[in-house]
Amino acid sequence: MGEASEPQCDIRVGTSGYDYSEWEGALYPRGLGRSEYLGSYSEAFDTLEVDYPARRPSEPRSPRDLMSMTRRPIDFSVKAGPALTVGADPAAYKAAASELAAGLSPLAEAGRLCAVLFSFPPSFRYRDDERRHLDRLLRGFSAFPIAVEFLNAEWLSSRVIEALKERGAALCSSDLPRIEGMPPESDLVTSDVAYVRFHGRNAKAWRSGDARSLREYRYSSDELSSWLPRLESMSAEARLLRVFFANRRGGGAPVGARELIRLATAARLL
Repeated sequence: MGEASEPQCDIRVGTSGYDYSEWEGALYPRGLGRSEYLGSYSEAFDTLEVDYPARRPSEPRSPRDLMSMTRRPIDFSVKAGPALTVGADPAAYKAAASELAAGLSPLAEAGRLCAVLFSFPPSFRYRDDERRHLDRLLRGFSAFPIAVEFLNAEWLSSRVIEALKERGAALCSSDLPRIEGMPPESDLVTSDVAYVRFHGRNAKAWRSGDARSLREYRYSSDELSSWLPRLESMSAEARLLRVFFANRRGGGAPVGARELIRLATAARLL
């Protein structure tokens, strides 16, 4: 008998969120009831990034409800809320951390948690207080697979990268507008999980803080194709690779995710 081959990286592509009526026609059949969105989503994609606690009233309140509403098993990345990533209010930390851990546990026990994501805004800078806050998060959630996204380039230092490797936390690679102070695209892998987020490249909206158009972007096939070598490199180092499109407005996320799946399949990455 020949030697057993090494297991290949588990690569999945999905979106950040799913509960958007404007995705009717782009992903969902027109007229589909919102209660059916998640089931329909699970037939198109096999991974999903969700906010916890849920930000939209129409979304399920518990992870168990999320799992029960899919039509086939998919896994989830859970994005921590702003109480843990935007404001480092010590009074709010304990309650928010306990709530998040309680939400993660059912997914982890069911084998359907791929990561908990801590996404920090550009205002989260490389300073003592922020470093201590990050350390507390990494320690507090060490029982779960962790991904960390920095939207401020100050954090992309060899010291931080080595610290993430020591903790087994994934450094999220982000596709963003090319704006001074924001991190560049990368294929760095710091754990057995590799994580990528596509935000869109609407530089004008990012500079102005126009929340309405911030996520309104459609990636071209050429823009997505440029990521294939990075994804191949990341998949060679990681056990699993998750890619999420956060350009939610106007249906750009599901369209981009499907196109990347098509391109990756043609390139034999999937």
